[in-house]
Amino acid sequence: MSEKVTEPPVPPSPGPGDAAASGGEPAPRPASPLDRFFRISERGSTLAREVRGGFATFFTMAYILVLNPIILGTAEDKFGNKLDGAELVTATALVAAVMTLIMGVGGNLPLALAAGLGLNAVVAFQIAPLMSWPDAMGLVVIEGLLICLLVVTGLREAIMHAIPAALKQAISVGIGLFIAFIGLIDAGFATRIPGETGSVPVQLGIGGQLSGWPILVFCLGVLLTVALMARKVKGAILLSIVAMTVVAIVIEQLADIDPLAWGLTVPVVPDDVVAAPDFGLIGAFSLFGAFGEIGIVTIVLLVFTLILSDFFDTMGTVVGVSNEAGLLDEDGKVPHLSRVLLIDGAAAAAGGAASASSATSYIESAAGVGEGARTGFASVVTGGLFALALFLTPLATVVPAQAAAPALVVVGFLLMTQVRHIDWERFELAVPAFLTIAVMPFTYSITNGIGAGFIAFVLIKAVLGKAREVHWLLWLTAGLFVVYFAINPIEQLFGVR
Repeated sequence: MSEKVTEPPVPPSPGPGDAAASGGEPAPRPASPLDRFFRISERGSTLAREVRGGFATFFTMAYILVLNPIILGTAEDKFGNKLDGAELVTATALVAAVMTLIMGVGGNLPLALAAGLGLNAVVAFQIAPLMSWPDAMGLVVIEGLLICLLVVTGLREAIMHAIPAALKQAISVGIGLFIAFIGLIDAGFATRIPGETGSVPVQLGIGGQLSGWPILVFCLGVLLTVALMARKVKGAILLSIVAMTVVAIVIEQLADIDPLAWGLTVPVVPDDVVAAPDFGLIGAFSLFGAFGEIGIVTIVLLVFTLILSDFFDTMGTVVGVSNEAGLLDEDGKVPHLSRVLLIDGAAAAAGGAASASSATSYIESAAGVGEGARTGFASVVTGGLFALALFLTPLATVVPAQAAAPALVVVGFLLMTQVRHIDWERFELAVPAFLTIAVMPFTYSITNGIGAGFIAFVLIKAVLGKAREVHWLLWLTAGLFVVYFAINPIEQLFGVR
């Protein structure tokens, strides 16, 4: 799942191009090659609406240019190395620009792609600590290639039916809580208690109190983001990040603050607003390097975690945005679905190759649909804006964690809302869902949460005499997770060191 942010789309107002869609007079015949290629008039849209929709989508998801570098840039790999913030901004913008343009031209859907929230958390906090950054990004490339293979071979349907809907939703909820927890920690709102035993592992602020200007910036940012979203302001998250960054810069100039209080990024006005993009991370991946660092079972589980989060979230996003745009056929199918999913899988591989983490389709694309977008030309506009952002890296690297972390908290809330779809009356679904949701933040591990949920689901089904209802793929996955959790005693049993 993309751990992507949902903003309620605003239904487009009727216009001259909507007549065909509403049963009135047919839309005018295409007047240009551009119109014919993207089928703009045929789908009841206009060039102006596509442009407006492309801008709306960009401004509702441009926050990823700030958040992705913060999430990836704050984590260390096995050897204590960190990724450069400026290079991460370039990599994030480049992948978003290229893959969104390809989706627009090749898929002809108003879908934008960028590094997925939640997926980047898996890479930063679960995979990188086990190996080097190039090795971790190599696993992301493998994940993307496997998704492409699943699409080409038609195994998508088998996998879709293998995972219960309740577990898919629970994974999203668990990742939401995990991301929110990361936001609270990064901002300093919650901190670890150093040197304490027998007490709670975290505390409010420092010494149980909130103090300091940076914490105030975070708290105000949360309130501002919530207020803007309550008012259904488009681009609420991005607006909040920008506003609180300005506030942080003013505070840094006027108040006597220890720069270390801000963390990794001190909010100061850059000398230059425009700068040449830094492509230092592009191609910095090792496709099979991870196999020399960790065991094959762990690699399989990590890649599976990425595939599960990415693949199913993409399916929901593609269907949801296409349905909102009125593009589903009479059988409820998305036009050119295999092509769209193939592009999405290629985006995952491209994200790993650029060290930007797995890229995926964004539900924020619904904002563009709400502005009237119906074709891939809107994605071409969005991709062009991401390309322009390549030259504005200095602006993104002045945003402190306290200004960006509120977005993580709000993302957590948005992902948490999927909990309402879980049937809590059915024990066989409710318990695995609960374990999935609870174990993720409490063990600081997305992989652990998914494993706990899968094992519990298979076990309860077997105990209830419903083992045959469990797909063999789920049995296989649960078995792999058993090995994953018991890897230490297994290694001791066979004398592996």
